[in-house]
Amino acid sequence: MIIKIQLFAFLIFINLKSNAQWQPDARLTNDSSTSFTSYNNSRCIAAKEDTVHVIWEDSRDGAPEIYYKRSTDGGISWGADTRLTNNSFTSWFPCVSVNGSNVHVVWFDDRDGNYEIYYKRSIDAGTSWGSDIRLTNDSFASGRPTIFATDSVVHVAWGDTRNGDVREIYYKRSADGGNTWGADTRITNDPNDSRHASISASGLYVHVLWIDLRDGNYEVYYKGSGDGGLTWGTDTRLTNTSTVSEYPLLTASGSVVHVVWADGPVSPSNIFYKHSTDNGITWQPDVQLTNSSTAISIAPSLTVFDSMVHLVWQDNRDGNNEIYYNQSLDEGVSWGTDNRLTDQVASSESPFVTVSGTAVHVIWQDNRDGNYEIYYKQDPTGNSVGIEENSIEYSFSIAPNPVRRGNNFVININSQPDTRNSKIEIFNALGENIYSEKLSSKTQTIYSQFFSSGIYFVKVIDGEKMLIQKVIVQ
Repeated sequence: MIIKIQLFAFLIFINLKSNAQWQPDARLTNDSSTSFTSYNNSRCIAAKEDTVHVIWEDSRDGAPEIYYKRSTDGGISWGADTRLTNNSFTSWFPCVSVNGSNVHVVWFDDRDGNYEIYYKRSIDAGTSWGSDIRLTNDSFASGRPTIFATDSVVHVAWGDTRNGDVREIYYKRSADGGNTWGADTRITNDPNDSRHASISASGLYVHVLWIDLRDGNYEVYYKGSGDGGLTWGTDTRLTNTSTVSEYPLLTASGSVVHVVWADGPVSPSNIFYKHSTDNGITWQPDVQLTNSSTAISIAPSLTVFDSMVHLVWQDNRDGNNEIYYNQSLDEGVSWGTDNRLTDQVASSESPFVTVSGTAVHVIWQDNRDGNYEIYYKQDPTGNSVGIEENSIEYSFSIAPNPVRRGNNFVININSQPDTRNSKIEIFNALGENIYSEKLSSKTQTIYSQFFSSGIYFVKVIDGEKMLIQKVIVQ
């Protein structure tokens, strides 16, 4: 099968001071009712290779329902809206996760007389969808679910009042890609309110984040599992302030766990970040990413690819709510400058971010059209890193590109490699390293019969310089 792709200038060379190449805003919904992205502990956008999946809550049918749409060409064009729920009750706060061609969606729904968690999936990258699956069944409210899929395991966490008037965090998982589900597991157990769970996983490590009122004001708490969600460690308090910590979200990449939240959350409110490099065992100090004495910065969302961390949030420093972006190139150790993504007299709110290949994708809700609609934009070159340490010209080419599976392609470097510390690494679309070899000359032949059809990223490291380029195997 031939993979169609928009050519974005495959050779990406970015130094730490380069400007992003954000494309114009694209309106994804167009109806007279409200279309909302979810709360930030969920994720309303996900991507795999050139397919970008977007999910939202929409009132065009009367009661709020869950809607979905996708792009199969990296966000250049978009398919039709797909209604995922169809009942006369309220379906709220959707969250999406993608693993291969499987698209997993959760939300909460009051069709049963009280709010319960529901799940739905597509096994063909969003072309068709299975039936709704009810994940919770108790007489109390279960709400604001979050989902993350890795390999064949699907993890879900949510807030639940079955233990009384206060909410506790619950978890359940499917070990077979969403076909069957295990029992509910209670994650928190204290007499105060625990809510707004966020979940992520990397291999067997599963990470859950939430805010908790046990300390007199809401603080951010964390809990981890090292065996795929079967057993859990102790609660870890991540924040300790006199203000409210709100809007928590986490994501994991390898052994690094990234956490972001807002402290406030009324004026002033700022975005904070911290990370762990050992799967949540120890944590680095808080890093304040915004610094305003008057503005309200809330609803952060972040995603990670390799060493790059991408962050978006809602910010009213300009007099109205706008979407801002920042990035770290070194796994959250240092951060760049804020980049304003929207510029409207209307309110732009509740953003979400994901990456695929070299592109960074962002969606949000926006009322510039008189009612809230879903908007999207992308930076097609924002997810590749090359750091120029000196003025020596350095680039490489891949030919042929695309290449048919079974043929070879050649990587040619236009400068003499530093053989003391030079290598080629190739990653698949999931970010997994599938090839690594030292360089001894300016050319390297790669045998593509060892790769399945798809998109790959070639990283050439020459001394202290690094470049990334995309190659397609057909």
